Amino acid sequence: MTEIKTDASPAAPGLRGFWCLFVTQFQGAFSDNVLKNLVVFMILGLNVPLAQQHKIGELVGALFSLPFILFSMAGGVLADRFSKRTISIGVKFFEVFVMLFVLAGLFLNQMPMLLAAVFLMGTHSAFFGPSKYGLLPELLPERKLSWGNGLLELGTFTAIIFGTVAAAFFAKQFHGEQFWSGVILIALALAGLTTSLGISRVPAADPSRKFRDDLIGQVFEQLRAMRKDRPLVLAFLGNTYFNFIGALLLLNLFFFGANVLHVDETKIGILNVALALGIGLGSVAAGILSGGKIEYGLVPPGAFGLSIFSALLASPRFSLHGDLVMLALLGFFGGFFIVPVAALLQHRPDKTKKGEMLATANLLSFVGVFLASGTYYLLADVMQCSPRQIFLFGGILTFVCAIYALVLLPDALVRFILWVVTRTIYRICVEGRDNIPEKGGALFVCNHVSFVDAPLLMAATDRKIHFIMDKSYYELWWIKPFTGMLGLIPIASNFGPRELLKSLQTASDEIRAGEVVCIFAEGQITRTGEMNEFQRGSERIMKNVDAPVVPVALVGVWGSIFSFERGRFFWKWPHHIFYPVTVRFGNPLPPGATTEEIQAAVECLLATIETQMKHG
Repeated sequence: MTEIKTDASPAAPGLRGFWCLFVTQFQGAFSDNVLKNLVVFMILGLNVPLAQQHKIGELVGALFSLPFILFSMAGGVLADRFSKRTISIGVKFFEVFVMLFVLAGLFLNQMPMLLAAVFLMGTHSAFFGPSKYGLLPELLPERKLSWGNGLLELGTFTAIIFGTVAAAFFAKQFHGEQFWSGVILIALALAGLTTSLGISRVPAADPSRKFRDDLIGQVFEQLRAMRKDRPLVLAFLGNTYFNFIGALLLLNLFFFGANVLHVDETKIGILNVALALGIGLGSVAAGILSGGKIEYGLVPPGAFGLSIFSALLASPRFSLHGDLVMLALLGFFGGFFIVPVAALLQHRPDKTKKGEMLATANLLSFVGVFLASGTYYLLADVMQCSPRQIFLFGGILTFVCAIYALVLLPDALVRFILWVVTRTIYRICVEGRDNIPEKGGALFVCNHVSFVDAPLLMAATDRKIHFIMDKSYYELWWIKPFTGMLGLIPIASNFGPRELLKSLQTASDEIRAGEVVCIFAEGQITRTGEMNEFQRGSERIMKNVDAPVVPVALVGVWGSIFSFERGRFFWKWPHHIFYPVTVRFGNPLPPGATTEEIQAAVECLLATIETQMKHG
């Protein structure tokens, strides 16, 4: 469990703007899904062979995703060149005209017009996407980003729930008079336009940004720019795969309900509701459990959960109620997966390039959606796979991709393990997280109280920390496999000054490369609960290094299982369940700060926290 305290809070206008964005996005997602699903339900009602139904259903998915491939980069340039609020309002005006076109198509009962409208709504969303996600980090501070993403995903998938149910209701209720659906969609578009006007005014990120006509060149340029940032690369891949597998399984779900479970439009809508409700709840849970930071340690359990419950849907042993539970759990782990991925995509790119980077992510995600239509055609029409077999295919493919992702980014698994450990034993309160640089190198200097000080610090920030560790612990058999994943730096003062200086130089190089290094300056874990005198390693590390020194204080760890309290480090009962611990980050010090100044800063943090604890 993690509680976040900070001296700064998001400005009220930012929160008001966020909620206006939330409602605008909710309306857009609702209307999108009413239109798409209404067209699919109308297709299922046609008296045509199953193969023809498949082809038209695949065409709906392809028509909606194609605009994202064609126009996402243009949307990203607009999001950088102009205010994202202006773009959001503009696409809402466009939506009103699209819905007028939908009304005409429904009134005339012209399927080609409705398919064209699906393409136009995809165009609307392609231009809205980069501005929508780019607005989040401008309206919310970084510590609120996972929270905001969780709520936005909950809103989106709640809109999908109601949109799917509404589409099923409209298909049945307005049968033969579908123009009433068009009237409702026009009213909703006008409502979304109204709420978009309440989004906070934000400046243009890069007014000089130019349009380019080489779409492929732009995409490869963005991919080259991020190739050194492995978490960002995997976030792009994860976002693309999530949209691919989501589109594949959603399309499969319609035919699963109609041709396997043999249920009507209303019950097919309920199947979609179960999946979307699960995603929404999983998204909120991920936002809360992230503890105010971007916790990509949640991605592995999300991926494996997706794999397991997709495969379980292949079993014919479940009743309709059992399938609903499996779909809800599939969606729940999907929410776990996508929230940290989306937050990484929004936070890690450079601010002036964020719109174009998000546009690239948007484009690639709908390349995934487009490929899902082709994959469904291959599986269902060419290979004659049943809907249950397609669910099994999705489960196996997701499992393989999850294993591959862990090979590329193994510290995600380590973060997940540490995330579980630090939340089943400790209740962590984090203070002063705003003092951690969002990017660039830094040196953390912390007091040393227990064997779990490093995991506690890792749980307090989403930045990767390279800990300096005594070589005798570094080479233990149960730590050695994780040393490379975590980027630990071994140090051994008893091996002579040359080895010692080599370790400290490695730490300096990591900071120069933009990484965070942490040193427990006392040199050993306290045996008394009192802080020992700091060693001078921090001064040597920061020599000729231009980066801040961040003092860190751990309070409340003394007396927990892994401290030396009662004369031993292990095998004792804790004083509390969810042992309360405070991690406080102090104001950054200049790189030339002396050891005495750093120790005084840590002592000040300890004294401040202890005073606060005594008074309440």
